[in-house]
Amino acid sequence: MTVSATLAASETIAARRAAGEEVLALAFGEAGIPVHPLLGQRLARAAGQTSYGPVAGISAAREAAAGYWTRRGLTTDAEQVLLGPGSKPLLFALLSAIGGDVVIPRPAWVSYAAQAKLIGREPIRVPIPVGEGGVPDAEKLEAAVVNARAEGRDPRVVIATLPDNPTGRLASEASVKALCEAARELDLVIVADEIYRDLVFEDGQFPSPAAWAPERTVTTTALSKNYALGGWRIGAARFPSQHGPDSDLGVRLRESVRGIASEVWSSTPMPMQHAAVYAWSDPAELVERLASAQRLHGAVAGAVAEIFRSIGCDVNEPQGGFYVWPDFAPLRGLLAAKWSVGNSADLARVLLDEFGIGVLAGSAFGDDGDEGAETLTLRVAVPGIYGETDSERLAALVSREPLEMPWIADALASLRGKLEALTAA
Repeated sequence: MTVSATLAASETIAARRAAGEEVLALAFGEAGIPVHPLLGQRLARAAGQTSYGPVAGISAAREAAAGYWTRRGLTTDAEQVLLGPGSKPLLFALLSAIGGDVVIPRPAWVSYAAQAKLIGREPIRVPIPVGEGGVPDAEKLEAAVVNARAEGRDPRVVIATLPDNPTGRLASEASVKALCEAARELDLVIVADEIYRDLVFEDGQFPSPAAWAPERTVTTTALSKNYALGGWRIGAARFPSQHGPDSDLGVRLRESVRGIASEVWSSTPMPMQHAAVYAWSDPAELVERLASAQRLHGAVAGAVAEIFRSIGCDVNEPQGGFYVWPDFAPLRGLLAAKWSVGNSADLARVLLDEFGIGVLAGSAFGDDGDEGAETLTLRVAVPGIYGETDSERLAALVSREPLEMPWIADALASLRGKLEALTAA
């Protein structure tokens, strides 16, 4: 097992910068905004909380998380919630508890496939619907699961990401409903990773699988993306209801994950839980911060997508999170002739070595194409454009027109110039 591609890229870029190289860091999925002072105060006040606490999390934090989901249309009891030190260990515990093979979209966040392999399973990758992201195409999912079972494999879980990392797209309601119907027919547990839910750019109905398959959907979230608290490491999982005729799965899964948690991380850090009580309560000042974050992420992601589009890439408009997913396929011949680029890894290497732009190859997310075809996709994380200091990033965050911030305008102009040089005939 190697270091995660996202973390490895972050370390590589940091080392190059430390050596004096100028690198535009667009590889790591960090939200890139300063912590809200009131969140920092809550954490500081709880610094003396050093006890282990309950494995599932303190009741106040679980109640706050339940309220968070209830206000978003998913009625939740505190007994359905379990906390962990980030959503990533919760995901691993879930996959371990469910067992069997794991179905993931293609492309998908790097850790889904890696965690499947850690529990001894080769992931089953299913293409996303055209123009969407984050969910497997339902018809192809059914065919893949039927074929896998005919081969003696045991698919039990399918993962969805809403909105998506790496594509920046939000799956349509129709695609999510179709996924839920297929999962019910195939008896699959759905794990809905909704860590970017609060960063959807446009208002509207959010297509959570838990709305249409409540009896088999586990939903996860964390504070690392919406409030940029990645280093604080706290997440939550919402299990199917423990009441009514469909309660058995929720009870069994939560207890199994709780048992795994007790042996792996014991309990979620207490100071983080107390800060989360405040964050998941949706206080007005943090709701305002979210609105600012949505505006910043959406404006910069849209501008970056337009730059890639202007040089000839195929790019769907980002809808949430802070990622852009350009496809250089229309430029394949030019890139091969000029730079000897044959795949996305080659392309990412040329961008870093020749132009000082750090991005991740689409192949890191399983985007290897059909029947072994080489793709030319990249994942571009735009927060690296927000500024070099907290003061710059905060100014960008609170600005009504973040693209007019001089350092953001300069970074976008530099990106455009370098990409034009990359693709000049």
